[in-house]
Amino acid sequence: MAAIRGLHEKSDSEHAEAVVLETKSEGSSEALGWTTEEEAVVRRKLDWQLVPTVTVLYLLCFLDRINIGNARIQGMEQELDLYGYRFNIATSIFYIVYLTVEVPSNIVLKHVGPRFYLPGLVVGFGAVSVATAFVKTFDQLCAVRALLGIFEGGTMPGLAFFLSSFYKREELYFRIGIYVSAAATAGAFGGLLAAGLSQIPEWGVAGSRLHTWRNIFFFEGLLTIIVAMLAPLILPQSPETSSVLTAREKWIAAERMRLEHKSHPNEKVQMRHVKLALTNINNYICAAGFFAINITVQGLSVFMPTILKELGYESLTAQYYTVPVYAAASIIAIAVGLLSDKTRMRGLYLAVFTFLGMAGFAMLRWGSGSQVKYAAVYLCAVGAFPGGPGFLSWGLNNAAGPAVRAVAGGWIVTLGTMGGILAVWAYLPNDGPSYPIGHTINFAAQVFVLFLSSFGIYYCVRENRIRARGGRDDRLAGLTEEEKADLGYRHPEFRYIA
Repeated sequence: MAAIRGLHEKSDSEHAEAVVLETKSEGSSEALGWTTEEEAVVRRKLDWQLVPTVTVLYLLCFLDRINIGNARIQGMEQELDLYGYRFNIATSIFYIVYLTVEVPSNIVLKHVGPRFYLPGLVVGFGAVSVATAFVKTFDQLCAVRALLGIFEGGTMPGLAFFLSSFYKREELYFRIGIYVSAAATAGAFGGLLAAGLSQIPEWGVAGSRLHTWRNIFFFEGLLTIIVAMLAPLILPQSPETSSVLTAREKWIAAERMRLEHKSHPNEKVQMRHVKLALTNINNYICAAGFFAINITVQGLSVFMPTILKELGYESLTAQYYTVPVYAAASIIAIAVGLLSDKTRMRGLYLAVFTFLGMAGFAMLRWGSGSQVKYAAVYLCAVGAFPGGPGFLSWGLNNAAGPAVRAVAGGWIVTLGTMGGILAVWAYLPNDGPSYPIGHTINFAAQVFVLFLSSFGIYYCVRENRIRARGGRDDRLAGLTEEEKADLGYRHPEFRYIA
């Protein structure tokens, strides 16, 4: 017989007494009201409604971000005089603007809701991609890359927070893993698109002729706009407004999240929530890990076509050869997310996969032969791509309450995005064609990830043991029930996922 999840009927005033706790065990008598089968149906319906839509939106986000790497080897570098460090400067500007808008964007998202705000961001960066097709100078390229950063900055943390409002902690990594794996899919898809779109004959009006690399920006941006304008027809504002659920299923979807986080889902972000997010040690472990992973993920995404070209492959061949690398990375990232959710462990998988990344960058740095180095690129991508969703979901798992999670998600991605800036400067023109400096930096980044994930496991396990023996109970002394509820992850009964 199905286990029954309980639900205590409480007034609004009694809800304030709740604290953010990890459910002691599945099927706990803490909640009476629905069967595990009913909950599974709700989760499955939400999966089909949310995960494909979010994945496509992030795929378009990453596609419009990295298409500059594909365009570079299709004539943009020569036409816009991107000599010296100009290409690195243009790509750096994107990340600098990107990281400044992530936390503010998530706060706005928490206030206005996701249904129109998230697709609006996607329409915005799609329009910027279209505009990039018409740039004539380096200065104009820098300007549109800055605009791209404004719209894309809120997308990744916004989508992660959106999913965390529908899924419990042990369900989140797999779903985030699927949508973040769209980054790898975008790399594969982008290589194919770039190869095809660059072959379209020159067209347009006098003074604005589009060809080769300009076609890449124009048509990919146009596709982004069209898809994003359809997204509000699918995305719900909250679990209670999902169009695919029955009235009872909507109630189950909302109540299971309230019981999971023991807080009101519609609470507004206040300064105490910001303070909780910014003083969580686990957030900084995850942000530092996201930073190190971003060095590799963003570096490969922008420079892989160039690296392959330097290995001796022609422009079109280099585009095609990126496809299977990204496909492999995407499949592995999703599989790791599923396994991590099943076992309720995060740090272990993040640590293990660094060995693949280290092996890959060691082969690129000290190996020889194009086939050996192409195989090394596989190891680098497969080793790094599971890390992004891993660190982000780890941070969201250990943030308490929707308002705190909104800030924590934006903060982790903000600090982590700085890795993208370093990635841009890891592969410099005068370092080619072997790029020893870039590969060494990435090798060191993978070592750093190994250290951070290991320390994260130690910190979470140690803190859980201290709390289990009552070592943090003094935090409750002299507090009202409402103040206890606001302790969030600092509450003695909260348990970290390690």
